[in-house]
Amino acid sequence: MNYTLGLVSISFREHSPKAILEAIKDTPLTCIEWGSDRHVPPEKAKEVASLQAEYGVTCCSYGTYFRLGVTPLEELPGYIEAAKILGTDILRLWCGDKGSERYSDEEKAALFRECRLAAKLAEQSGVTLCMECHNGTYTDTVTSALQLMQAVNSPHFRMYWQPNQHRSEEENCRYARLIAPYVQNLHVFQWKGKERFSLWDGIDEWKGYLSCFPEGKTLLLEFMPDDDIRSLPNEIEALCEIAGGTK
Repeated sequence: MNYTLGLVSISFREHSPKAILEAIKDTPLTCIEWGSDRHVPPEKAKEVASLQAEYGVTCCSYGTYFRLGVTPLEELPGYIEAAKILGTDILRLWCGDKGSERYSDEEKAALFRECRLAAKLAEQSGVTLCMECHNGTYTDTVTSALQLMQAVNSPHFRMYWQPNQHRSEEENCRYARLIAPYVQNLHVFQWKGKERFSLWDGIDEWKGYLSCFPEGKTLLLEFMPDDDIRSLPNEIEALCEIAGGTK
């Protein structure tokens, strides 16, 4: 298995960082992406970093809810500092607050300027900012995401990838193949529309997705089919099955 396996903490919003670390103790999950909205706001970074050390888990990324083009750029250094305290140089951000087709030419130009400034700040700080493939943001399509990556043109400004639950497997594979050169980490879950399923229902589908990327990526388990932390061991087994090989 040539992948690093981890967990996105927002899978369990109602549980404390300690409870989440306890749940992944003695499992194949070796890292965690902490969410800044609930588990690790910047002011709690030192406290959670100590917990990580206690449980022998690393932080692979800091999942901020910073929105480029919306959140004042002056707030970004605080998130970067918190990420470094947690021991990671990767921050997850969202790009904008609406789908790409809703941006006027002027709004798009302003957003791209903001992204270039953020990328420059990331370079100066020695970190990488990763945009999420998310509905309701500028990177909602592969065309807009590629356009953004090419316009910013910085190794400190990259992407996450996750399937779009409202699109077909073929459409998601196309997005994955084209965006792969820019992708840092993957969020792994099994949704169809608004309905959640166990990863066991998507083994072949996910092996197909992984074949679109070079090995060695970090696969971050996100969400349970029932939001129950007791379902975690079963979903970890499915993640290991997916990571064991690609078709």
